Amino acid sequence: MYTVNSSIKETKFNGLQISKLVKTEALEILSICLEKGALFPEHSSPLDAQLIVLEGNISFYINNTVYKLTEQQHFSFPKNVKHWVTANENSKFLIIR
Repeated sequence: MYTVNSSIKETKFNGLQISKLVKTEALEILSICLEKGALFPEHSSPLDAQLIVLEGNISFYINNTVYKLTEQQHFSFPKNVKHWVTANENSKFLIIR
């Protein structure tokens, strides 16, 4: 049976919100909703990851460098490297790992 999930669209901006959309042995997809000015605190990913910005504008901090990412941009980053994210405007993005 096929299902349509609108949880990304329906998530309201309120600080930092993280939702696990998919979790299998081979794949995990997280939906991140970050309100303007909010911080996704320093952490590292247990796996190499892909970030896809769905809407908004974020700053991604890794290895003493800041990457400004906007809608429909894709960014790859390695596992076990500390990083953090701030929202320059209300933003939603996916982490695929």
